[in-house]
Amino acid sequence: MAKIIVFILALAAAWSAGARDTNENWVEVRSPHFVVLTDSGEKQGRRVADQFERVRSVFHALFPKANVDPASPIVVIALKDKKGFQTLEPEAYLAKGQLNLAGFFLRTQDKNYILLRLDVQGEHPFATVYHEYTHLLIGKAGEWLPLWLNEGLAEFFQNTEIQDKNAKVGEPDSDDILYLRQNRLLPLTTLLKVDVNSPYYHEEQKGSVFYAESWALTHYLEMNDRIQQTHKLSDYAQLVSQNHDSVAAAQQVFGDLAALQKTLDSYISRSSFKYFIIPANTGVDDSAFQVKALKLPEANAVRADLLAYDGRTKDARALLETVLRDDPSNVLAHETMGYLEFRENHLEKARKWYGEAVKLDSQSYLAHYYFAVMSMRGEDTNGEEVETSLRTAIKLSPNFAPAYDQLAAFYGMQHKNPTKHTS
Repeated sequence: MAKIIVFILALAAAWSAGARDTNENWVEVRSPHFVVLTDSGEKQGRRVADQFERVRSVFHALFPKANVDPASPIVVIALKDKKGFQTLEPEAYLAKGQLNLAGFFLRTQDKNYILLRLDVQGEHPFATVYHEYTHLLIGKAGEWLPLWLNEGLAEFFQNTEIQDKNAKVGEPDSDDILYLRQNRLLPLTTLLKVDVNSPYYHEEQKGSVFYAESWALTHYLEMNDRIQQTHKLSDYAQLVSQNHDSVAAAQQVFGDLAALQKTLDSYISRSSFKYFIIPANTGVDDSAFQVKALKLPEANAVRADLLAYDGRTKDARALLETVLRDDPSNVLAHETMGYLEFRENHLEKARKWYGEAVKLDSQSYLAHYYFAVMSMRGEDTNGEEVETSLRTAIKLSPNFAPAYDQLAAFYGMQHKNPTKHTS
């Protein structure tokens, strides 16, 4: 918790999923810390991977003691246009009048997905990359962090300008400033309470004010802390991490919110904004990137997995059916089908799909774990398969404690001595 607080403070028409052109060309680019899948060709894939590696270097320079590499793989799906993006973005944003997303971050139990549109224009060409990477680094703190600060930090860092030997952090966005000057700000008591179900997080007009004002408040508080050598933003984050109400915590740390509202109004009207420059060695050798062309079923399996975890079950199933028709041995497709059945409490069907994934040499610790757990509950338990799957789950993810618990339970069921079965 302390590391997360320090990280945050020192600053941080629905389209059918299957209805895509079967002639599209997908490429996978692997850099040291990211996997990029794109339908825009090798050049764009390298460019996206390069920028993610660069912003990772900036965060490493900002927070040298923090772990900027999540344990789970980071998979970036970079789409060339809005049409492709809409086949994968959350369904809540597909209705008329909703925010026009340029990027989206989705954390699952065993991987991190970042979805990007590559046709977005703006003052900062890689803003979406930096924005979504910030969400990734905030990580599980996003579960308790108030939405205004979660998005405010992402907006704060998305305007970073990365140069060869340094980076400018905290530069303002002229579009946000102009929008706020032309529109009435939300009362802070409203801004501080916005959650994922609020129209301020989804509707285009309300959402635009929310994002821009979240940036402004975060920028003001962050810069004020740096100038005055205070730590109010961290104090606030500490309180909300302890389940304090967002508004009450703000009143305790920032003081009278009406006064803060007036200060924020004045701050937005100022003629210039401060930012800070940090030394950062952001050189990236893209010659070491690994590139390969993907067959359409391979790309569609990844897209279907994202859809499944994003809650677009119908679209995920439709796409998975095409994958399994064209590539019956696709491991990820079997894993995702297992997840869909498991989520709907169809445990025997889930066990079947996970079991087939295991036989196909799945590298997902969850596939092995769930197969073992569901097999242990069945009447036709194959002890050797259960033990092998649990041991494989542990090998693939040594820090996944439930696998150890289940292995101990299995030994108890089999009346075995665990010490005789350790590798």
